[in-house]
Amino acid sequence: MTEFDYDYLIIGSGFGGSVSAYRLSQKGYKVLVIEQGRRWSPENLPITNWKVWDYLWKPLLNLKGFLSLRLFKHVMILHGNAVGGGSITYAQTLLVPPDSVWRNGNWAGLDDWESVMPSYYEEAKRMLGVTTNKQPAAADELLYSLAKEAGVESTYYHTDVGIFFGNEDDNPGTEYPDPYFEGEGPARSSCIACGGCMVGCRYNAKNSLDKNYLYLAEKLGTEILSETRVVDVRPLGGALDGSKGYKVSAKNAFLRWPSQSFEFTAKNVIFAASSLGTQSLLFHLKEKGSLPNISDDLGNRVRTNSESILAVRYPGTGKDLSKGIAIGSGIYIDHNTHIEAVRYPDGSNLMSGLFTVLTHGRAGWVRVFYWALSMIRLLASHPAKGIRSLLPWRFSRETVIFLVMQTIDGHINMRWKRRWFWPFKKDLCSEGEPIPTFIPEANEFTEKSAKATGGIGLSSLSEIAFNVPTTAHCMGGCAMSDSPETGVIDSRNRVFNYRNLYVIDGSILSANLGVNPSLTITALAERAMSFIPDKLQISQSPPISHLRELRGRNGF
Repeated sequence: MTEFDYDYLIIGSGFGGSVSAYRLSQKGYKVLVIEQGRRWSPENLPITNWKVWDYLWKPLLNLKGFLSLRLFKHVMILHGNAVGGGSITYAQTLLVPPDSVWRNGNWAGLDDWESVMPSYYEEAKRMLGVTTNKQPAAADELLYSLAKEAGVESTYYHTDVGIFFGNEDDNPGTEYPDPYFEGEGPARSSCIACGGCMVGCRYNAKNSLDKNYLYLAEKLGTEILSETRVVDVRPLGGALDGSKGYKVSAKNAFLRWPSQSFEFTAKNVIFAASSLGTQSLLFHLKEKGSLPNISDDLGNRVRTNSESILAVRYPGTGKDLSKGIAIGSGIYIDHNTHIEAVRYPDGSNLMSGLFTVLTHGRAGWVRVFYWALSMIRLLASHPAKGIRSLLPWRFSRETVIFLVMQTIDGHINMRWKRRWFWPFKKDLCSEGEPIPTFIPEANEFTEKSAKATGGIGLSSLSEIAFNVPTTAHCMGGCAMSDSPETGVIDSRNRVFNYRNLYVIDGSILSANLGVNPSLTITALAERAMSFIPDKLQISQSPPISHLRELRGRNGF
């Protein structure tokens, strides 16, 4: 085949997919991005996360939001689904990890990472509008006082974030013409410090991907097909290695009964559907025979950033801990352990259901008994305050959440199996040695902090009820390596055993970063795109009419 519908078809529109779409469009390629999530705007974003049908993602239950919660045997994972991927719901914290991460994992030695990556980080920062938090608020002041109590106040910092703060002399919420891309980007409004970043910014201040990479990509002709799920990717023309391109089949993401699929052809395909999404699709394609030569290393060494989520609640406090930006500050309580102060906006109290009384003890089923003892002690010593600390009412105003991350290595493996409770189809299932259910150092810090400031310490409910930690940063599963025996892609993100096939998302991360991974995924995507040359001949067909033609052909 010499004619393709697209030069590049990208599955997913998160950080890897958005960077790829923009850079490929700049190089003159015709690009289609297929995204199963919805396109969001200030007009349709939920006012609070109690509006679960627009906040949570579970199409089977008619929940068409952007936050997915998935429970595995080893971990509970939170991740995003939207045009713009997780950037719609993430806390826009954009930090560079320590250099030591490049010396660990499969990617060690594949490049001179410590020399190469700084320039890509700088470009990622420029594109994402990274700046230091300019609106620290009550939760950040509280974290500083807790750090001082623990003797680690020297490690306290205000986060680097992707938020537009505007000029200091102007009122919050002031609108400005594009401040980032010499007028090529959208108009923006300055942050009002409402704390609503993780429920979707309704005030046009958050630098989500639809305000930078994706916005600019669409201006250059990239087409985005939302609410659409890819179900097959198959080599064309009898070339099993994909050297003659691919046929991609997709369906409506929200239909709950079998529906007609529609098809596209592309010379190149990029998987950028997040760690879980890419692993799921590749396992499916490998098993059904569409891409049978995907490395057997698929699903190995999935990491969770060694995370734990804790909190301290202050029932009845006069301070409003919901104000500020979602993650405004952080500290290091030891060389490996990093804690950030997290908040939700006033009224968005849904996530209170993920917390219970702070519980120590041993991991395993016996921890339920430690929890029961902790609950009895709490209600006996502070009956009214204890009950209030467990109720949703005023949760966001009264609570500072601790997102704890470690650089200590640890991983699980994902497999494609039938689950015991739903044997009718295969899905991702976790295997391997249990990862730490909780981080004792973080629990100790939370307990001391609560006692010192008159608060109530809280643990994640998943730690108690299911004996698993909770993470918002699932990474790995499609390791970068020097051979298909130990990885899925090579050092240039090319899938082993295939041509014109790439993986560019969080699944390629080969170490626990100890910080939020979004900036690193962006920087690695920039690096991947640097290896792809400009297209010599650019198609002149109008991209929008081209997509309409395909819609007519496919009947959707």
